[in-house]
Amino acid sequence: MDYLTVNKNAWDKRVDTHVKSDFYDVGGFLNGKSSLNDIELEQVGDVNGKHLLHLQCHFGQDTLSWARLGARVTGVDLSSEAIEKANELASTLKLDAQFINDDVYRFGDNNTTQFDIVFTSYGVLCWLPDVDRWAQTIAKALKVGGEFHMVEFHPAIDLVFGYNYFSTVEPSVELEGTYTDGQSEEKNQTMQWSHSIGEVITALNKAGIALDAFQEYPYSPYNCFNDMEEVEGKGYQLHHQGHAIPLLYSIKGRRVK
Repeated sequence: MDYLTVNKNAWDKRVDTHVKSDFYDVGGFLNGKSSLNDIELEQVGDVNGKHLLHLQCHFGQDTLSWARLGARVTGVDLSSEAIEKANELASTLKLDAQFINDDVYRFGDNNTTQFDIVFTSYGVLCWLPDVDRWAQTIAKALKVGGEFHMVEFHPAIDLVFGYNYFSTVEPSVELEGTYTDGQSEEKNQTMQWSHSIGEVITALNKAGIALDAFQEYPYSPYNCFNDMEEVEGKGYQLHHQGHAIPLLYSIKGRRVK
C-alpha cells in the first residue's frame, strides 16, 4: 500500500470533524484564544520577527498562533483539506501566512528556504517511516544557528497500549477513528511507525542538529487517551501499574553545520 495515499485519505476525512469539535475550539481561536500550550511557548520563547516553519501543521491553528506572536510563518501538511482550512482561517484573521500542501519528505527535497525556527508537535513522528530523512529535512530548512523545537507524545505510551517501542520496517496498519469529540464515528485505515527516542536524537545529531535541551513529562495538555486523570495546572496523567508514565518529551536543538 502507498502510505501517503492511505494517510492523506484518513486525515482529509478528519478535518471537518476536527474543525467542528470542542477539542480544537475554532470559535475560541477566532476570538483570540491561542492553541499553543505552555510547554512549547516556554521552550520556543520570543518569535517576534522570526521566520518559522511548522511541519505537519494540520489546519494551521498553531501556525497562526505563532503568527499572532509576530513570527513569519510557513505551514506544511499532507492533507489538502487541512491546508484549505488553514488558508481560510488565515484569510479570516487577516494573518500573513503561507501554507504548503505536501508530505514532509517531498517538501524537504524541494525546499530552498532557510528558517530561523522549525517547529513540530504532538503526534507527528508516527506518520513518518524514516526519521533520518525527516531530520535531514529539518537541518536543510534551518539557517546555521537556527533552532529546532519539538514536543511529541512519548513512545512509552506504545508499550502501555501493546505496541512496539522500537522501530520496525513494517508499519502498523490500523482502522482508526479520530481523537476528538464530534459527530463522525467513521474509522479509516492508517499506516504508522514507532520511533524510539534514541533513534530520533541520533537522526538529528547525524543531520547536524546539536541537542540543547531534552525534557520528559508525566502529563499531557490533552485528554486524548482512555482513563486519564486531570492534574491541576498541568493537564492529564496516565497510570500503569500504579505509576505515572511519561506522556510527552520535548527537544530543543540548533543547526551547527
